[in-house]
Amino acid sequence: MAERTFVEEVKKLRLGEGETFQGEGILAVTKALLQSGVAYVGGYQGAPISHLMDVLADAQPILEELGVHFENNASEAAAAAMLAASVNYPLRGAVAWKSTVGTNVASDALANLASGGVTGGALIIVGEDYGDGSSIMQERTHAFAMKSQIWLLDPRPNLPTIVKAVEHGFALSEASNTPVMLELRIRACHVHGRFQTQANRSPDFTIDDALANPVRDTSRIVLPPASFQHEHEKVNARWPAAVHYIKQHGLNETFPGAHDEIGLILQGGLYNSVIRGLERLGLADTFGNSQVPLHVLNVTYPLVDDELEAFCADKRAVLMIEEGQPDYLEQALASILRRADIATRIHGKDVLPKAGEYNGQVMLRGLRDFLSAAAPDLLPSPQAQPTLDIPPPSLPPRPPGFCTGCPERPIFTAMKLVERELGPRHVSCDIGCHLFSILPPFNIGNTTMGYGLGASAASAFHGSKGGRAISVMGDGGFWHNGLTNGVANAVYNGDDDVLLIVDNFYSAATGGQDLPSSRAENPLRHTNIPIEQAVKGVGVKWVRVVDHTYDVQRMKDTLTEALTTREKGPKVIIAQSECMLNKQRREKPKVRQALKEGKRTVRQRFGVDSDTCTGDHACIRISGCPSLSIRPNPDPLREHPVAQVDNTCVGCGLCGEAAHAAVLCPSFYRADVISHPNRWDRLLHRWRQGLIQRLQAWREKRLAQLPPTAHLTGEPHA
Repeated sequence: MAERTFVEEVKKLRLGEGETFQGEGILAVTKALLQSGVAYVGGYQGAPISHLMDVLADAQPILEELGVHFENNASEAAAAAMLAASVNYPLRGAVAWKSTVGTNVASDALANLASGGVTGGALIIVGEDYGDGSSIMQERTHAFAMKSQIWLLDPRPNLPTIVKAVEHGFALSEASNTPVMLELRIRACHVHGRFQTQANRSPDFTIDDALANPVRDTSRIVLPPASFQHEHEKVNARWPAAVHYIKQHGLNETFPGAHDEIGLILQGGLYNSVIRGLERLGLADTFGNSQVPLHVLNVTYPLVDDELEAFCADKRAVLMIEEGQPDYLEQALASILRRADIATRIHGKDVLPKAGEYNGQVMLRGLRDFLSAAAPDLLPSPQAQPTLDIPPPSLPPRPPGFCTGCPERPIFTAMKLVERELGPRHVSCDIGCHLFSILPPFNIGNTTMGYGLGASAASAFHGSKGGRAISVMGDGGFWHNGLTNGVANAVYNGDDDVLLIVDNFYSAATGGQDLPSSRAENPLRHTNIPIEQAVKGVGVKWVRVVDHTYDVQRMKDTLTEALTTREKGPKVIIAQSECMLNKQRREKPKVRQALKEGKRTVRQRFGVDSDTCTGDHACIRISGCPSLSIRPNPDPLREHPVAQVDNTCVGCGLCGEAAHAAVLCPSFYRADVISHPNRWDRLLHRWRQGLIQRLQAWREKRLAQLPPTAHLTGEPHA
């Protein structure tokens, strides 16, 4: 169950010859794949291309009609290995994942693929997650492309150019017998536009054709002496073939401008930001007509020397606009121009930041500084220049955290309570929603090394006197990498640590896609594979399953047992409860429909009794739920604000459970909100109201009988 469905949008994939597609970038990429005659597609979800996997899943009927095989691969390595089908056969294949972390996982298969080369077109679509909004280490795909000599496309972020890049990516791969990467920044994935479609194509050569006519070519396998020959092929045959194709089909674009004494050379993905910056300086219009010549690198590797030399030959200065470090393109440009004895001055990281995302304000400042140095007469007067130093908005800090009702929050509440009793532990984290535990209010976690590597990262802590380390892993990481590199490795080496597997039934952090252990019945995938059986299958003896994470006391007791038992070997706790976001996506439409039809519905809500609350706020410190906040104390004689539960509460019950497990105040209460009550509900409500009124009247009567100063003297009630 992904976070959204594309069932309606995928109908656009049926558009035929000469029709107009209008929509989002990811959907346009899918359409381009089908127009290109792709035979198989795979990948692993991750921003910013998670939606590509979701679109392909929703488009399964169309893929089957065309004879296209699609897989949600178990990892990026599995996806990259799929491209082996294109080594010996003229099969066009595409895979997708989040870069650079996904590329790191896939590196072994990609290196072998690039060494031996391909026969059919092999396209790798990577979501280039670089910049301030990224959740990963700040690295670029460019380095990997250079390392393994895989051609890298970085198209201008508009639909016609992106579609063209997909189609030419396959052809370039086939012309040069080399896999091709297509990097898409998040803005390109979600840009909206239109393009003229072509008819979808069934593969010219199918998987069945390959199976019926197997081909064996040992020269494509990376073993000596073939592996030494591959290096020569890359440099002497494949590279020239790629350069020839790029030039012949005009994949890079040059836009002339009136001020041809200077120029800008830029990565294609940065084109929109550059045009916006020039527009604000009065040097371009809204339609992209620039007064400064532009050379747009829709292919950033390999570079085409002839094109760069021709663009720079008559220019006094050029600016190389390259996002991130190292400055591979700037260094390459300097080398190309010096070898050609072209004296054009090169600017780049001297006027643009050496690292970080080139957003609109950064781009504007860099363009201004370049023009100040190379062509100051083109700048508007100081009074007419746009403001560059805009103060950041005054907003309260909002660190990332668990969603309201997240089933992972009570796990770390329990862990904090265990820490209070047994002392702090080294906690090895993993990639996923559970990584938010490193932030307040939990402040749990020492390291994270990669997806599914939580247990592996704790394997060095093999001491016998310092207490057991704890590692945390999600169900997504478990099936991706953790079963073998984490659990089996711990069994093999006799580790005595504790592994906590968070099983929320989905790959929740990437949008709620199904996993092998998902509870939902998936008509296209085999689900309901228990994690418990998998860990026992590789030899774990001590396994505990907590099937309701909101039971904080049970979670606390299980963690305590794992940390104190005398039994040796890895201890595995599987903490199970459904991702609240996915649960709400499923349940809320049902509730709305029931309310619309006038049916009885019951929703659980929690609250805080302000008369009982002491204002200690320990409940907030061990929970951190966004719906749990504070408000002024209604009692004028008490200063401290009291806790409150706001309207975003989903009724998970953690606040009350945490208060009980931590022996906190009994301030929390649960209320059932009933819509369209039946007769019994109304009768019960009237009985309760009557009882409350009688008790209140009795209390008022008793208070009236007390002396006026009884509350001061401490006299007993009459």
